[in-house]
Amino acid sequence: MERRRFFAQALAGTAAVASAAVARHALAGLPEPVIRTGTDTAGPWIPPGVTGAGRPYRPVVTLNGWTLPFRLKDGVKEFHLVAEPVVREFAPGFTVNLWGYNGASPGPTIEVVEGDRVRIYVTNRLPEHTTIHWHGQRLPNGMDGVGGLNQPQIPPGKTYVYEFVARRPGTFMYHPHADEMVQMAMGMMGFWVTHPKGRHPWIAEVDRDYCFLLNAFDVTPGARTPNVNTMLDFNIWAWNSRVFPGIDPLVARLGERVRVRIGNLTMTNHPIHIHGIEFEVTGTDGGPTRPESRWMEVTADIAVGQMRQIEFVADEEGDWAMHCHKSHHTMGPMGHGVPTMIGVDHRGLVQRIQRVVPDYMVMGERGMADMGEMEMPLPDNTVPMMTGTGPYGPIEMGGMFTTLKVRRDQAPGDYRDPGWYRQPPGTQARPVEMTEAPALAPAGAPQGAGHGHHGHHGHHANPAAPTTPAPFDARKPTGGHHGHPH
Repeated sequence: MERRRFFAQALAGTAAVASAAVARHALAGLPEPVIRTGTDTAGPWIPPGVTGAGRPYRPVVTLNGWTLPFRLKDGVKEFHLVAEPVVREFAPGFTVNLWGYNGASPGPTIEVVEGDRVRIYVTNRLPEHTTIHWHGQRLPNGMDGVGGLNQPQIPPGKTYVYEFVARRPGTFMYHPHADEMVQMAMGMMGFWVTHPKGRHPWIAEVDRDYCFLLNAFDVTPGARTPNVNTMLDFNIWAWNSRVFPGIDPLVARLGERVRVRIGNLTMTNHPIHIHGIEFEVTGTDGGPTRPESRWMEVTADIAVGQMRQIEFVADEEGDWAMHCHKSHHTMGPMGHGVPTMIGVDHRGLVQRIQRVVPDYMVMGERGMADMGEMEMPLPDNTVPMMTGTGPYGPIEMGGMFTTLKVRRDQAPGDYRDPGWYRQPPGTQARPVEMTEAPALAPAGAPQGAGHGHHGHHGHHANPAAPTTPAPFDARKPTGGHHGHPH
């Protein structure tokens, strides 16, 4: 009962009393907090008249997110984060009650330059105390943000300040170290990027620089608030608290060099795979990697609490899939206890069941692809298991999936979605007539001369063998594998 009341108070906005007190007193003279609740990918934020501690930098673009503006005061970059309950749209028609920063979850990205002195004011509008840990940063021990160890927790209605120098370039994160199980499960996290002060021998110049966080939630179908005690059984796999088709594409002009920074704050690893290109891992939690240590990849496994920075040249035009390669992470909520019905003949059975259960429907006797186009009734505020439609029909993906869209006519600095790619004639898979297809040898027929070495050792084809394969029949031996007990 106390737990239900706890969430109800937070999401009903009872922290507003505390925030009002903060606004009248503690916030006097502080930089005005910038609040943004939208889910569109904001363009790069370039500080007006400010180049940072060194040269100008190319700002990052946060997928379905934004960069937090700062105020320059006496040579210090001042930011203001507000920890508060937020409502996040994960996909059209699917919203979730979360905790975040400045109206969003994840919170806004913080961008600075190596050598900057930064001052971050943190105002707590949650119904319980909190802190912020600056994940991966070199800083004074008292600024590390572990409640009870490095500092007292920030009580509701209070504002604390963190101040340190951004000592090394790289890709970082921020998140609480207070009631961590609840606050992380409710979406409290954000990205941090420190740009190099000058030319760095291991950091290349890029034309586009993207970043996003991997996060996961357990939201019961029909509900709006995550279950915070979940350890592994998550059903919402997201990038920056968005699921496909709500995740914006990454766009690039043909031939541009692209950097993508990814942080993982879920409870499992994620092999992130990009079609159509090869990339290098050019940075990790510890900073940029040495060029001689790199090799080409198409998939990078990102473990819990890690950051990875990958780079590639967008030299293949088209719409290329980008996704976690764990198949269940490219789906929405589903029942993992559903039995496999492939090959089960339902003929004559469905009508009889529907007399008792009118809404009964067959699922999975031919596989689950039909779910991608099926418009079946769902509880309110529930995202489908597989959704999203491309130019040729259902894409049959959800969760951690988006596209990399490479176009020769995409203007430099233009991040707008160019729409679907039209393949040039003769460059797309197509159906063929049977007269076009090469003839298949019947089962058991001898192979051609090029495969004759496979026919030695007495394994000759039986001319009386049937031309259709026998039904597959697999049974587990009763005595276990090779006679060993189970």
